[in-house]
Amino acid sequence: MASESSFDVVSKVDRQEVDNALNQAAKEIAQRYDFKGVGASIAWSGENILMVANSPERVLAVLDVFQTKLIKRGISLKSLDTGENEPQPSGKEYRLAGSIKEGLSTEVAKKLAKIVRDEGPKGVKTQIQGDELRVTAKSRDDLQAVIALLKGADVDAALQFVNYR
Repeated sequence: MASESSFDVVSKVDRQEVDNALNQAAKEIAQRYDFKGVGASIAWSGENILMVANSPERVLAVLDVFQTKLIKRGISLKSLDTGENEPQPSGKEYRLAGSIKEGLSTEVAKKLAKIVRDEGPKGVKTQIQGDELRVTAKSRDDLQAVIALLKGADVDAALQFVNYR
């Protein structure tokens, strides 16, 4: 087998699953007794997710409900970015904006490439292509070792391994 095998490391999120999780969270917030009368809500605001309540603690409780729904739908919490994670006052209410991160940033891709170079099998090559990282090797066993290595890597992204050839 003279040809090289490869796979891509990406960070993608199923938007429909995120939307379903958000709708489930909104429904639970509307029905739960501890959220009655506090003006708690969660909704899309353009590309961001906006969580609102009358106290910072209630906003964080809304965030907790949303995170629970994301986990149940199989979406990594690494793909949810809430910035500094502190609700900001806005008039008589508190707001927290979050966004869904997709694609590998250049710094994360460089960090992953360095991990593969330093700790991975010899003869494995990496190449950054936009917001993904291509890993190639002559042996599929080497690629399996790299996947196992990257699954244990501590990076701030939800990694997926696709286009395995």
